[in-house]
Amino acid sequence: MEQKLSVSSIGKAYPKRLGKNVDGAERHEVIYRSISDAIIKQQLHPGARLREDALTEVFNISRTGIRTILQRLAMEQLVTITPRRGASVTRPTAAEARDVFAARKMVECGLMPEAALHATPQDVTELREMAKHEHKALNAGERSSAIKLSAAFHERLAQLSGNATLAAFVGQLCSRSSLILAVYGSAGNLGCESHDHDDLIDYLAAGEGEKAKAFMLHHLNEIESSLSFLEEEAFAPDLHQIFGITP
Repeated sequence: MEQKLSVSSIGKAYPKRLGKNVDGAERHEVIYRSISDAIIKQQLHPGARLREDALTEVFNISRTGIRTILQRLAMEQLVTITPRRGASVTRPTAAEARDVFAARKMVECGLMPEAALHATPQDVTELREMAKHEHKALNAGERSSAIKLSAAFHERLAQLSGNATLAAFVGQLCSRSSLILAVYGSAGNLGCESHDHDDLIDYLAAGEGEKAKAFMLHHLNEIESSLSFLEEEAFAPDLHQIFGITP
């Protein structure tokens, strides 16, 4: 069954003409963002096959290039690559979603005291700017952008702890959470109050690591409790319609 989507409602996620001066790296980045956004927006449903031949045609790119992009998406666990079956949009199960949030609670909460200890006024200013952009995306109804900005905010919090290994792990967990929120979250919210990140920043700015730790637990619990674990039937996507490109 083919997924029917309106080009006008989706928008042209991928520019047909990037210009002659656009280098390969920039071109790959644009295509990567287009596919990533389509997954988070659920224009590409969980379980949908991402055929290399169709993607090369849609984006006018080599198979080697599209494989590189799919491998990047696979590293972020937005895409699953299976031998002899190819790539498909990752379909997180309810159990996997709960495991991801359990891991986030253990790691992110544990990092908050160190983050509060090391956060500088410049770091606090940066965090407030990130939260501002997230609020703007939420208010504009740009759910995909808001989910990504929220993930970036949490990863930055973890980086402030000074533990690069755990911060990288948080980044991976947040990437998986982005897909989980896109699949199981409601369209109207991201599972948390809009001021939650502002409150976290206030605790860090005041050096109150234990309060930040407790609030982070509350914050992640609220996100998880907002999820609705209902499975949907997978559809075969029309890539030309999704990316606004006429064959």
